[in-house]
Amino acid sequence: MNEPLPEKLSRLGALRRALDHGTMRQVHRLVNSMHPAEVASLLESLPPAQREVAWEILDPELEGEVLVELNEEVRNQLIRGMETEELVAATEGLEVDDLADLLRDLPETVNQRVLRSMDSQDRERLRTVLAYAEDTAGGLMNTDTVSVRPDVTLETVLRYLRMRGEIPERTDRLFVVNRHDRYLGALDVTRLLTGDPERTVGEVMDTDVAGIAPETPASAVAALFEDRDLVSAAVVTADGRLLGRITVDDVVDVIREQADHSVMSMAGLDEDQDMFAGVVASARRRGLWLGLNLATAFLAASVVGQFESAIEHIVALAVLMPIVASMGGVAGTQTLTLIVRGIALGQVERANARWLLAKEVSVAVLNGLVLATVVAVAARLWFRDWRIAGVIFAALGINLFVAALAGVIVPLALKRMHIDPALAGGVVLTTVTDVVGFASLLGLGTLVLL
Repeated sequence: MNEPLPEKLSRLGALRRALDHGTMRQVHRLVNSMHPAEVASLLESLPPAQREVAWEILDPELEGEVLVELNEEVRNQLIRGMETEELVAATEGLEVDDLADLLRDLPETVNQRVLRSMDSQDRERLRTVLAYAEDTAGGLMNTDTVSVRPDVTLETVLRYLRMRGEIPERTDRLFVVNRHDRYLGALDVTRLLTGDPERTVGEVMDTDVAGIAPETPASAVAALFEDRDLVSAAVVTADGRLLGRITVDDVVDVIREQADHSVMSMAGLDEDQDMFAGVVASARRRGLWLGLNLATAFLAASVVGQFESAIEHIVALAVLMPIVASMGGVAGTQTLTLIVRGIALGQVERANARWLLAKEVSVAVLNGLVLATVVAVAARLWFRDWRIAGVIFAALGINLFVAALAGVIVPLALKRMHIDPALAGGVVLTTVTDVVGFASLLGLGTLVLL
């Protein structure tokens, strides 16, 4: 039975308090009574010194399962401090898909030792998974499947399962193959248990459950599981041969990683970044992003510098500049976020991009007319000059219009250039809205007011 979330949080809190007060016997008992995923969550939430303490007292037989659950940066830090023998021992007993994920981060010498320690069948299964990229269906799959022939009866299948003694975890369906191991369909366990035992597998199997190609991106696999409410699915080669299966627990990990990527990328950060990484390492990562933003800020400043004389003579323009820039930035970010999300979910393509562009521009025009009118009236009351009101009305309308255009075009263009829109879109958009906002306000102000 799963432990309720409040109790899990309570245990994590008790463990942190025990680490703070140095009661090592209690720490050892708590750490080794936790699920590997809970231990991983704890390690990721501890400063380096306490993390080392918790890792050292973890029972060796749990190390492999915990390493699999950790984010990449924390995992690599712990791996660097482990001996070869310890790493080899940690891989024992792991499922093939988890072992494949872990081996990608281990030194080559350790990989060779692990492969040599496996029997020929398990070694071949592991190599099958390692042949595919980590973020594909082939990289996610586990080769531990149960397959049956279509010409046998349900009673025969039940006897076969009883002879096996156990079946792989999260098995909700058996895969039906012919004598050449070609995938034909799936037999739900519920149908197996409740159906007429004299009927054949071919009579009751589901032929509408298509296999997933091993090269399918992990994001597409997650979307397929979501759309069809799947618990497991077969991975099938182009010629129909059954390779393995993907289960919902692996898909949940993909969905979580996608969510982390979406949130962290907006700030130019890596979703696998260690929250408790050293100051220098953290500063280096963030400095690159801040430096890029600084370059774009200088570009916007150079535009403002072109209208220095206008700003000196008309102080109202300097007062109103932040309004135009910030409104354009917020409006553009709204559109950008929607489009980036649509791209990630596979909802935005070239076929519907023009319709989306027209829709976002229409929204921008409507909002622009309303908000520009409000700001223009406020400017008229503030500065008592209808010309200033007219300038801010036009500048704000122009910037909101351009922000909508950029919010759609920028992520689509970045995607075509194979650049992550979530990572780079915000910088480009901010530059566009700042430059256009300043140029339109100061340019119109120079023409109308001087």
